[in-house]
Formats: sequence, C-alpha cells, structure tokens
Amino acid sequence: MIRFKLLCAHGHEFEGWFRNAEAFDVQQQARQISCPDCGDDEVRKALMAPAVATGRREPAGDVIPDRVRAVLQHLRREVEAQCDDVGEGFAEAALNRQQMAEDGKTLPSRGIYGTMTPEDRIRLDDEGVEYAAVPWVERADG
Repeated sequence: MIRFKLLCAHGHEFEGWFRNAEAFDVQQQARQISCPDCGDDEVRKALMAPAVATGRREPAGDVIPDRVRAVLQHLRREVEAQCDDVGEGFAEAALNRQQMAEDGKTLPSRGIYGTMTPEDRIRLDDEGVEYAAVPWVERADG
C-alpha cells in the first residue's frame, strides 16, 4: 500500500491509500477519487515529505482513512435524508416495525435510524430483527 497526500481543485488537502501508484492513476482518470470536504473529483497528488523509518512504530489509534471517512459521511447524509431519527428508541421502533410486517400491515415509507445498547442488540438478534450498524462519523459540513 502507498499513501499519497492529495489536493482537490478547491484547495482541500487529504490523504488516500492505494495499492500502488498505478492504482491511483487509474482511479484519478476514472474520477473515482473525491475530496472528503467538498466532494470535488478533480484531485491531484500534493507535495509530501517522504516517510522515514525510525524503528519505532506509532500507535494506530482511532484513525479512519480520508476516503473511508468520505464514504461514511456520504452514507450519513443519505440516511439522514431518507430516514427518521428515533434516537435511543431504535430497538423499540425496530421491534414495532417487525410486528407490523408480521401482521401484514403496511410499513411507513421512511426507514429509521438511532442508537441502541448492547442489550438492545441481543434483543433484536433474538427476535430475528434485521438491522445494520454503521460507524457514525462527523458530518462533512461541520
């Protein structure tokens, strides 16, 4: 893997990880790389200092690569636009929807999202309720 410092046409700097330099070139030409700040797909490599091995390893910490963060921010925008936030009542709302479906009732057209505890997860799993956990990252617009 190779890491490049990237720059969009609006001057936002971010980093991207690629299998090799050729993979960057292919994705850049196909306009598959976009700025996590503004979504601009006119991206080029920025100047960066070479990485020098010191023999010490830095802790990985809780770092999300910029490209992954951009995808998660896009996903968050879509979820917030298409679904209703039920907050901490997610498990109950999901169970109510499951019951409605089992009773043959029409479900609301909008989906739901919210938070749940580990106990809520166990309960939903036991009841056979399908759900997806998504890493909730900070919005791109602040």
